[in-house]
Amino acid sequence: MLKNTKAATKITALVVDDSMINQRIHHKLLENLGIENQVVGNGKEAVDVHCSGKHFDLILMDMDMPIMNGIEATRTLRAMGIQSTIAGVSSHSSLSEDTQEFIEAGLDDYQEKPLTPDKLVAILHKVNLHV
Repeated sequence: MLKNTKAATKITALVVDDSMINQRIHHKLLENLGIENQVVGNGKEAVDVHCSGKHFDLILMDMDMPIMNGIEATRTLRAMGIQSTIAGVSSHSSLSEDTQEFIEAGLDDYQEKPLTPDKLVAILHKVNLHV
């Protein structure tokens, strides 16, 4: 009997965004690629879910959120030793000062919204996560 090797190497992702619309879009894009994913509404929830022992291969992190923004959350996760691939996804231009601070906080990649299937695949290939 052949084993499904894809199931053995299942990629998991965390979507961190305060917008319900973006949450749904990012969740569906990941799901369409066969990536199991969980959604949280701000950076503090992202930190909390990691504190509870969960681990993700990929984190899609919005920059502008209430309670704890993406910059603070990325710094906190990196300080906790989280090695997951963190991709910033924001409506800010990649040339803005805020975006540079976001990238320097510990991002592995940065994409401007809207996130498309092509942009998501580019993130996955850049960090050697293959679906």
